[in-house]
Amino acid sequence: MTVGFPENVLAKGEKVERDLHPHWLTVVVPTIFGLLLAAACITVARATPDDDTGNRIQWIAVAVFVLVAVPAVFVPYLRWRTTHYVITSHRVMVRRGILTKNGKDITLSKITDVSFQQTVVDRIIGAGSLHIESAGDSPDENLTNIPRSNEVQQLINRLIDEDDLRRRTHGRGMVDAPGSDPAFAAGDDDYSEDTTAIPRQRSDRPDRPELAEERRRPRDLGDSSDQSL
Repeated sequence: MTVGFPENVLAKGEKVERDLHPHWLTVVVPTIFGLLLAAACITVARATPDDDTGNRIQWIAVAVFVLVAVPAVFVPYLRWRTTHYVITSHRVMVRRGILTKNGKDITLSKITDVSFQQTVVDRIIGAGSLHIESAGDSPDENLTNIPRSNEVQQLINRLIDEDDLRRRTHGRGMVDAPGSDPAFAAGDDDYSEDTTAIPRQRSDRPDRPELAEERRRPRDLGDSSDQSL
């Protein structure tokens, strides 16, 4: 997948799932206004006579066009173009700014809730707003004019589940791996196998039940000694 966002900011094993700009309708009004302004400037240039006065009016019209078009047309377009909502397998990144850049990274493991909101107009044009709540002291993030916001919400929720499963599997693998315990790897006495044989104690009790003749034998010896006396 080819994206406009620089991939050199990604961590090892991290991949971009979606690179979004605000909905293209956010620049429709500035674009229409710019076309009307250019048409007015061209009309003035054609209507003025080709003399010093006319040339002066034409230069004034061009100056007005530039002064109005820069903040009303070019700045909104550059703001739209330089705003990135990047969703990766590890985090949600927000980048804004034309000259002064600012950004925010929200790790998927810290996101506690993702919700979207659509007005009637948003449903018609296929856009909406996302509200991302995260744990910690950082404020929540509101992403406006997101194309197909409901699909983006489902994508983030799926990536959160996959990230949680990956972390659990990785942690379980570290615990189950041989030598993962530092004490075991260092050969601690508590973990060493004791191969010393434990001597078997001899029991006074016979291994078999006593026979009746053996039980009567002491009594017979006692009777014979009495008779001898």
